[in-house]
Amino acid sequence: MKKEVIAPPTRWTRDYLFDILKDLGIQYIFGVPGTNEIPLIDGTSYPDNGVKYIECLHENIAIGAAMGSARMTGKPGVLIVHVTPGIAHSIGNLFNAHRSQMPLVVLCCQQQNELVTQEPLLASNLVDLAKQYTKWAHEVRTAEEMPLVLQRAFKEAMAPPNGPVFVSIPWEFTMVAIEENQKIKGVTRISPHFTGDEGSIKETASLLANAKNPLIVAGDAVGYADAWTEIQQLAELIGAPVVLQSFSSVANFPNNDCHWQGELPGSQAGVQGVFKDHDVAFLIGFGAQAQVAVFKYSDGALIPEDVKLAYLTNNTWDIAKNFYGETAILGDIKSTLPLLNNYIKQQKPKGADIRNKKLKALDVSRAKQWDVYYKNAMKEPDIWAVVIAKALKEAIESRKLVNNYVYVHEAVSDGAPFQYYLPLGTNGAKPISYYCVAGGSLGWSMPASLGIKLENKTSQGIGTKLVINAVGDGSSLFYPQTWWTAAHEKLPILYIITNNQEYHTLQLGLQQVVAAYGNAPGYGWKPKTMDPDYLKLERPKLDFVSLAKAFGGEHGEIVLTADKVKEAVERGINHVLNTETSYILDMRIASNTPPLVIKSNGDTFTVDKRYALQPPLNIFYQDTLMKKSSVKNGSLKTGEFSVNENVSFNLPSLF
Repeated sequence: MKKEVIAPPTRWTRDYLFDILKDLGIQYIFGVPGTNEIPLIDGTSYPDNGVKYIECLHENIAIGAAMGSARMTGKPGVLIVHVTPGIAHSIGNLFNAHRSQMPLVVLCCQQQNELVTQEPLLASNLVDLAKQYTKWAHEVRTAEEMPLVLQRAFKEAMAPPNGPVFVSIPWEFTMVAIEENQKIKGVTRISPHFTGDEGSIKETASLLANAKNPLIVAGDAVGYADAWTEIQQLAELIGAPVVLQSFSSVANFPNNDCHWQGELPGSQAGVQGVFKDHDVAFLIGFGAQAQVAVFKYSDGALIPEDVKLAYLTNNTWDIAKNFYGETAILGDIKSTLPLLNNYIKQQKPKGADIRNKKLKALDVSRAKQWDVYYKNAMKEPDIWAVVIAKALKEAIESRKLVNNYVYVHEAVSDGAPFQYYLPLGTNGAKPISYYCVAGGSLGWSMPASLGIKLENKTSQGIGTKLVINAVGDGSSLFYPQTWWTAAHEKLPILYIITNNQEYHTLQLGLQQVVAAYGNAPGYGWKPKTMDPDYLKLERPKLDFVSLAKAFGGEHGEIVLTADKVKEAVERGINHVLNTETSYILDMRIASNTPPLVIKSNGDTFTVDKRYALQPPLNIFYQDTLMKKSSVKNGSLKTGEFSVNENVSFNLPSLF
C-alpha cells in the first residue's frame, strides 16, 4: 500500500495580508527587519504578491515613509515593526499620523504567544503602547482570527475620518498553513462622500449669509477632501478671508486666491487677533484648534466668546471639542459645501462685494511687500529663506512642473516664504502638493519624502516627478539614515537643509515663554541667557553634504550666500530630474546677520532681521496682529519702520 503524498503548503496565514494589499492596490510595505517579522517580509519576495519591501534603518523612518505613501495615494500606508522597541521607536510619527488623520496599518510581530506571559526578551503589552494614538489597537488572539482582524484594520484605517490602526501578531500566528482557497474576499469600503443634515446646512447658510464680517478657517479635512473649488466659491459668496489651521498637513486653500491669508499665528494673542473683529467664523475641517506654545486662561480664550461659530467636518470629535458652535454639520466637506453654497446664493449676503474688493486690493499690496522683502534679502550677505523659496518657484514654473511636484516642509522656522511663493494654487497644484504634519514631533519630513517619491500616481492627480524636502538642520539630524534608503532604492529627492547652526525654533519658543512669564506675578522666571549654548549646533559645525555621502547620498553642495542660491537650486533640480540619486543643498541660513534688539514689557529680545522685516501672510489682519516697530541704530523701537516710501513692515506679535 502506497503512502499518501501530502503536497507541501503554498499558503500561510501571512498571505491574508497580501490578499488585502492586492485588493487595495498597495505596492509597498515599510519596515526594519527583525527575526519575528521575516515570515511577513518573505511574502514580498513572491512577484505574484506585487508588493515591495522598503527597508529602513529606523522604525520612525519606516512609519514616516508609510505616511508619505498614504498621503499620496489615499490608501493605508503599511509598515511592520519589531516588538516593543519597534513600536516605541515609531511613537513620534505615530503621534503625527494620529494628529494628521493619516490612514496607516501598523503591524507589530509580538513574541511567541505561549511565551509572552513569562516576559521574554523584548515582549510587553504592545497594545497599551500604541492605543493612545490609534483608531483601534488589538493583539491577535489566535491564528484563526487573522482574516477578521486584518479586514477590520484596513477598513477602519480608511473609514472617515482616516487614522492609524495597530495590530500586534504573535509571530507564530503568521506561519500557520492554510488551504489555497482560504482567502480574504476584500476590504469593506465606507464611502467618505456623505452629505450633512439639510436642516443644519440651511441653519449654517443663514448664519453665514447674514454675517457682517465672516471668517473661514480651513483645516486639514478640506485638503484631504480636495475641496479647493467648493471652499473658494464659499469665500467669494460671503466675502470672507480664509486662514488655515497652524501646521496644516496639506495646502488647505490655494495661495493664488486673494482670500488666502496663510496659517493661524502660533501665539494666544495672535489667534485672538485673527478672530476678534469677526462676528461669525466658519470652522471647516478644523481639527488642530490649539496649536500654540503658551496659553493663559487669564488672557482669554483663543476664540473670543462673542464670535459665533459654525462647524463642518466629517469627524464628530472636532466639532465643538473646544468651542461652542451655533450650528454644526457632520458631513463630507466636498459633498456638503455645494449644498451650503446653493442656499447662500439664494440669500445674497450683504457686503460681500465690498469685502471681496478689499481682499483683492490687499492681495496686490501683499505682493508688493513680499517683492520688496525679496529684493532686500538679495542684498544681504547671508541667505534668507525667501531667496530659496523664490528660486524654487521659478524653477518649478519654468520647467512646467506645477502639477508634477511635491514640497515637503519641515523648515519650521521659515514656513511663510515657502507657503507664499511656491506654486500651491489653482494652476495645476493640488492640496497634496504640500506636505506637513499637524503633530509636531520632529524628524518626519525626510522619511516622508521616501514614501512620496515611491508613488508616481496620486489620489488627487498630481505627479511626483520632483520631490523637494526643505528641513531645518536640527530636524534633519533625527534621521539622517533616511539617505541610505533613498540611495538603496534609487530615489532622486532634492533635500534642502536650512542650516542656521542652532535650534532656532526653540529660541523663538524661549522668547515666547519669557514674554509670557518673565514678569508675571508668581513666576518671574528668566533664563540666565536668552542665547543659550545648548540651543546651538555650531561646535563642531555640521557638514550635511559629507554626512549624506556617508549614507550613500554622494551629491550635493554647501551654499553660503544669497547670490549663489538660484544656481544651486537649478543644479539640484537638474540632478534629481536626470539621475537616480538625491541631491543635498546645505543652505547656510542667516548665520552671520546681526540681530535686531526689541524691548517688550520690560524684557529685551534679539530678533532676526529677516523676521522683523518679513511681511505678514495674513494681511487682512495686519493692523490688528502686528505691533508697529522701527529700526534705529540696530534697535527696534515704537513707531513705523519703512523700507521705502510705499511699503512698511511690522513685527509679528509673537515677540
